Amino acid sequence: MQRTKALLKEKLKATAKLNTNSILFSTITAKLSEKKGLNILSLDLKPIEEAVADYFIIATGTSNVHIKAMADFLIDEVENIAGEKPYHVEYGDKWTLIDYVNIVVHLFQEEQREFYSIETLWEDAARQEHR
Repeated sequence: MQRTKALLKEKLKATAKLNTNSILFSTITAKLSEKKGLNILSLDLKPIEEAVADYFIIATGTSNVHIKAMADFLIDEVENIAGEKPYHVEYGDKWTLIDYVNIVVHLFQEEQREFYSIETLWEDAARQEHR
């Protein structure tokens, strides 16, 4: 009986995590699109053993101001809709990283996106374009 309760509890936890990730993922991609992010791409890293997250979501901005506006809007909207705050946010020159632990968002200007070439580094990941 105890074992059954423990297994059920673990299954409920896993389902809750999956639901949270799904809402978070959908919110991020929709809000980046709403804020005019370009070339929005998600990489599914779950099957890759050495991956640091379940998903990377990558988008291009047209300027530092655009990237900052996307990041700020995304952080506010994700907290309002999904109730999640980022674990870490890092602002660089022409890029921003927003870490939600299971989902990491990379916002770049075009030249930085080409330079870091995350899509190439994780070429084994399944990809999905978002509009």
